[in-house]
Amino acid sequence: MKNNLFRNIVALLIILLGISLILSNIGLVDWGFSEAWYFIYPIFFLLLGLKWFFDALRGKGGWISGSFFIVFGGLLIADRFDYIAFRIWDIYKLWPLLIVYIGFSFLNPSDKKKNKFKIIFDSDDYPNGEKMYGKNKKFVIGDHKFNAPNWKVEPMELRNAVGDYHIDFTKAFIPDKHIPIRIHGWAGDIQILMPENVEFAVMAEVKAGEINVFGQEAEGIQRSLTYQTDYYDHATRKLTLDLKLKAGSIRIDKV
Repeated sequence: MKNNLFRNIVALLIILLGISLILSNIGLVDWGFSEAWYFIYPIFFLLLGLKWFFDALRGKGGWISGSFFIVFGGLLIADRFDYIAFRIWDIYKLWPLLIVYIGFSFLNPSDKKKNKFKIIFDSDDYPNGEKMYGKNKKFVIGDHKFNAPNWKVEPMELRNAVGDYHIDFTKAFIPDKHIPIRIHGWAGDIQILMPENVEFAVMAEVKAGEINVFGQEAEGIQRSLTYQTDYYDHATRKLTLDLKLKAGSIRIDKV
């Protein structure tokens, strides 16, 4: 009941805020709201974080979301009073908090049910690529390399927390079929080397960072880029790449 009440109050405040902004923008009212809003939304983030954090202390939820919004809102408020320079699109700079949260998870290792991360700290090389495919390997930490001679390419889905991917398709055995490959991560780099004789399509997206596909570039916040080779639609042997990162870079080159 309390959660529903809080959600309804927040929804009503958002609706009223939107109506107020419309009235101010079309000149029906003159509240100087644009200046006030510059301070209001950082305070909203801070208060929301405080509520979630104290709920977590009472055992009614997780503390990670609350602490993140406390830090985010606090930095925005510090910017408003000219203590530091931090704008809303600088949120990507807070990705190292993920490492902090993982560190805290080790303080209570006996509570295995609450550990949502599978931790891999060393670099993973896959000389025999088949052992990775057909599985959903999620929330890992570390680098992954697919560059062994004649490694076999099969459909795969990988979700990484923090780490880099280095995939060399020029050294791979690519069967004569359609092969989807999905790589999603929070922070890191994806570097892919493609041979010229393989048709492929790529859908790449970064929340903050850069994308480079054969010299086509997209850089900044909420960037995306799609690319498809000329004969992809009619090819029997082709790759479909779905690449997404919260923060980092995606680069695809060819030889």
